[in-house]
Amino acid sequence: MENKILSPGAKALEVNLDNVRYGSFAEIGAGQEVVRWFFRVGGAAGTIAKSISAYDMKVSDDIYGEAPRYVCRERLEDMLELEYNLNIERLSEQRGDTTAFFAFADTVSARNYHGTNECHGWLGIRFQTEPHSAPSEIIIHVRMLDNENSLQQEALGIIGVNLVYGAFHYYQSPDLLVKSLLDNLTTDRIEVDMVDMHGDAFLHVDNRVISLRLVQLGLSDVAMFSADGKVLQPSEHLRKKNVLVERGRFRPVTHVNIDMLNSARKQFDADNAASPADTISIMEITMHNLRSESDSIDLEDFISRADVLEAAGHTVMISDYPEYYRLVSYLSRYTDRHIGLTMGAHSLVELFKEDYYSRLQGGILEAFGRLFKHNVKLYIYPYKDTQTGTLYKVDNLRIDPKQANLYEYLKQGEHVQQLREFNEAYLPIFSPDVLKMITENQHGWESLVPEVVAEKIKKQRLFGYKN
Repeated sequence: MENKILSPGAKALEVNLDNVRYGSFAEIGAGQEVVRWFFRVGGAAGTIAKSISAYDMKVSDDIYGEAPRYVCRERLEDMLELEYNLNIERLSEQRGDTTAFFAFADTVSARNYHGTNECHGWLGIRFQTEPHSAPSEIIIHVRMLDNENSLQQEALGIIGVNLVYGAFHYYQSPDLLVKSLLDNLTTDRIEVDMVDMHGDAFLHVDNRVISLRLVQLGLSDVAMFSADGKVLQPSEHLRKKNVLVERGRFRPVTHVNIDMLNSARKQFDADNAASPADTISIMEITMHNLRSESDSIDLEDFISRADVLEAAGHTVMISDYPEYYRLVSYLSRYTDRHIGLTMGAHSLVELFKEDYYSRLQGGILEAFGRLFKHNVKLYIYPYKDTQTGTLYKVDNLRIDPKQANLYEYLKQGEHVQQLREFNEAYLPIFSPDVLKMITENQHGWESLVPEVVAEKIKKQRLFGYKN
């Protein structure tokens, strides 16, 4: 199947001329920009059963029930459920044998007069693929990046049309559907940071792969999913939380990875005891760490890593931020609370290498200025030299002499802290060694990973497990 990249008007007209599709549009915030396309191209009477815009909060609550916030997933789902059910109740007897019903909804916060609000929105469509079929659903979250309200409205209208058209024409090709969301738009105007597809039309879809595709295609810089594999919208789950992140390849996750995060979490919580807030711990993989030597992404390998991380009970983040300072800037967009990064001592040494920041005009000083300006601390897990037996910690690391004063400054300011509790017996464990043991069918690798991870690898034959 090929994406023809039709104009929004051409897409809207094609939907209007499809005698099978019939439904309603409910939009809150940023005008009725989506349904306006279907009205103005002609033929709307064959597609639109109802258009509604419940702007007033009291009116909205009376129609859809109360929600935690007016621009949130819960409100969108309430809108979709009510509007879709009304279509079925009112119209199925009359035209149900020949009609595939749908309900489109969005709830949006576009740029206000003073330009002080977060500009984002939730859009979704619940639809039948054919008459009498069970409904399927697509939900997306967008960030609107234009500086003017009118431009944000325009972009919202276009992506809404793309969603409706994609649901009807590309539901059998989820990759193409996702890619088509930005037809006639650019990532400078709108960002899609979450897509969730569910229902009978998407039984074959793994939403974790869809999340990866968002990052891979450049529609978003970050994707998140929970320990049970559900797609998460980053801003909602990072909002007003302390955030602790461990970056790694996790191929597979080992006792070292778990011990590092658990040790850091204990120290991180103690450091922030005076300003309590919910804390979220995240295991993060960069796209750089997912790419192979051919610069392609092995989806099977990605799912294997996600499966074992989820088996260990952790929230997973995929980011397109190879540099830590860019990851921190992203996290601080959504939380003003404390941010912690935990890493091995060897990774800390790498962090102080100047060539890592050659693309920045201010070099390593600019990078560290960005990294540590947001309530950030690094929690360092020790490294044991297998040849000499030396245990390297924060106080005896071999940092480049040119960066010694900078390193000492960060230590004195407690921006870099040694993890006080760790299991020394785990230090000789390295994920590449464990992976080699698994692929070569060597005995003993099970003792190097958590029991639930070993069971997952064996049951699903992950990472080339053959026995």
